[in-house]
Amino acid sequence: MVCAYRARATRWPTPLFVDPWAEALAGTDGHEIAERLDQRFPPMEHWLALRVAYLDRLVALAVDRLSIRQVVILGAGYDTRAARIPRAGVRYFEVDHPATQAAKRERLAGLAGYPVDAATYVTCNFEREDPIERLAATGFDTAEPALVIWEGVVPYLTEAAVRATATRLAAGLDPRSLVAFDFVGKKLATGQSLSGADQQTRAYVGELGEPIQFGTDDVLPLLAACGFRWVRSLDFNELALELLGDYQRDRQFRFQHIALAAVKPPVAGWP
Repeated sequence: MVCAYRARATRWPTPLFVDPWAEALAGTDGHEIAERLDQRFPPMEHWLALRVAYLDRLVALAVDRLSIRQVVILGAGYDTRAARIPRAGVRYFEVDHPATQAAKRERLAGLAGYPVDAATYVTCNFEREDPIERLAATGFDTAEPALVIWEGVVPYLTEAAVRATATRLAAGLDPRSLVAFDFVGKKLATGQSLSGADQQTRAYVGELGEPIQFGTDDVLPLLAACGFRWVRSLDFNELALELLGDYQRDRQFRFQHIALAAVKPPVAGWP
């Protein structure tokens, strides 16, 4: 489904990013799932486009301003950044459950021209294995900073799981590292005081096998408790205003946010 939305956004007259492999990765089933979600949450295509574009930009900023040379895609799914936005001297690590990663690699093998070796694939059963230890075992340098992109994962975890992973990242990564993830508001997570349309959206996502479990209206206390000492967050209305050039309340971006966190404050001038 996410690949289907990336494929659509790639076809915009003025795209925010281009993913030449999204169409093939989506397949017919991906587009069908996306079309059903459109009926419940029409802004989803714009939401995904803004999320991908902003996190893509973070890669460039981390490399150019912070001299980061390690990018970790945590819970990578069908991410294609290693192929889409390679940077000289930068190493991508894709971390995911063994079954998910095997399915992705099988599909990638059938895509003509896809640079399968652009990423280092790190299998991790998050219920039993430590992601930092698994990264270190495949060449990741814990003494050097990294950008961790945790995209499209946090809302579907329990709060305990979010706290455990965030705490491990804060303790196990070089303190100059930057962690970026998207999250939703508390109302959407709990299903309380939602409009009928929002209830339908939440229910449909649950039907797909990924129910929304975690949300917060203030992520700072959680990240502070996990060991981070620099936190920034922005909502998708802010991203839309900047990247699309307008504000439309009916886009329903009020529940969606992106957080940036670091143990050591980044260099001056970081947005």
